[in-house]
Amino acid sequence: MQRFALVLLLTMISGISAAASVRYVSDQMEITMRRGKGTQYAILRSLPSGLRLEVLETDKTSGYSHVRTPSGKTGWVLTRYLMKQPPARLQLAAMKKRLTEMQAENQRLRAQLLALNEQKNTAEKARGKLRLRSQRLARELAEIRRVSANAIQLAEENRALKERLVSTDRELQRLRQENESLNDRSKRDWFLVGAVVVIVSMLFGIMLTRIRWRKKTSWGDL
Repeated sequence: MQRFALVLLLTMISGISAAASVRYVSDQMEITMRRGKGTQYAILRSLPSGLRLEVLETDKTSGYSHVRTPSGKTGWVLTRYLMKQPPARLQLAAMKKRLTEMQAENQRLRAQLLALNEQKNTAEKARGKLRLRSQRLARELAEIRRVSANAIQLAEENRALKERLVSTDRELQRLRQENESLNDRSKRDWFLVGAVVVIVSMLFGIMLTRIRWRKKTSWGDL
């Protein structure tokens, strides 16, 4: 007798699943949640179609499952009225909601894409302007380098001309000094020539005077 009772108990236990899972009330009707596993137990409440339930255990022998509602209430419902997936109408509503969200996301992404394209166009225009400005600055830099090179060359030429001018000025001063020296020498020479001429004239005059006097003396003796 004890062995038979033990076998019966094991059979009952094997028909009960202790693993908790999620099920949904059938979309065909409302079902009742009872206090126990059978119609003889009191009805605790009616569960609407599509309600999400947490299955605490399942009794295959009685065909009932122990469930817990989202509000935390527990009771027993017929297992055949539970589905693994939400009802089609709920799935459709969820799909419509997801579609609406995806459409909104698509519009947002399109707006972002347009904004990015505008930013890209603006950036390309700015890059074109920068490229033109860079080319202009490169030309200006080349011109500045050329002018700087010319300025350096002009500075070198000016320095050489200044050196030549200093050398020419020194040569001119030397020539002026030589000219003044020559003028002084010429004046001295002319002065000496004049003095010689005067002396020669005086000597010549004296000689003429003596000659005349001798002639007069000679004539007097006659």
